[in-house]
Amino acid sequence: VQLQASGGGLVQAGGSLRLSCSASGRAFSGVGMGWFRQAPGQEREFLAAINRNGESVYYPDSATGRFTIFGNSAENAVYLQMNGLKPQDTAVYYCAGTTKSYGLAEDDYEYWGQGTLVTVSS
Repeated sequence: VQLQASGGGLVQAGGSLRLSCSASGRAFSGVGMGWFRQAPGQEREFLAAINRNGESVYYPDSATGRFTIFGNSAENAVYLQMNGLKPQDTAVYYCAGTTKSYGLAEDDYEYWGQGTLVTVSS
């Protein structure tokens, strides 16, 4: 599975972005998908996951409800809608795929996109 993340960019605090992750090589229906981010000097952080049939979504306990993951099997794509962005959301955002039904940790995922940079200005 090859993953391509896109949609990052520069946004002002309080703004929104929608990140996209497209896949080739295997339909999303057979892969659980997740979003992570990594800020400079920090560990990669789990943000959201959707299971392989797209029926269930998962967020970390620390989630504030600003980020929403959803998928479109017809487009073979998964999205991360981000609202109310803050400067501390500045990071490289990665989509990832797992042959498990879903994953909640970095080690659960076998496939990774190249990352897309999100910069939130104050």
